[in-house]
Amino acid sequence: MGVDTAAKLPPEFADLEQFSDWCLGSEPERYAKRLNSTMTELQAFYDAITARAEEAIAYCDKFALDDLPEDVLNLMHMLYSMIQASFPVECWKQPKVPDTGATSLDCDVEPIP
Repeated sequence: MGVDTAAKLPPEFADLEQFSDWCLGSEPERYAKRLNSTMTELQAFYDAITARAEEAIAYCDKFALDDLPEDVLNLMHMLYSMIQASFPVECWKQPKVPDTGATSLDCDVEPIP
């Protein structure tokens, strides 16, 4: 039984590879990941990606949006996940929106790519 060691991110962002489970292609996946994460996990991911966010955005900007290599698309998805984690970390101090009960928010249109 082998372990899949294929990198999901560009080599320049190998330090973020430990968070590659946040490279999620849809908002519902990112939201579910957030809700199923502890605050410790959210904080660790958020701290790591925000420290490299400007550099990651600049790196992604080198490529045409309609022709992103898979590793760059994964990096962009990780940035989308950073946005998903920002409010729980910066404002609410919990994964779920406070005082919302069973309310849910569904995204009908995804960002492109």
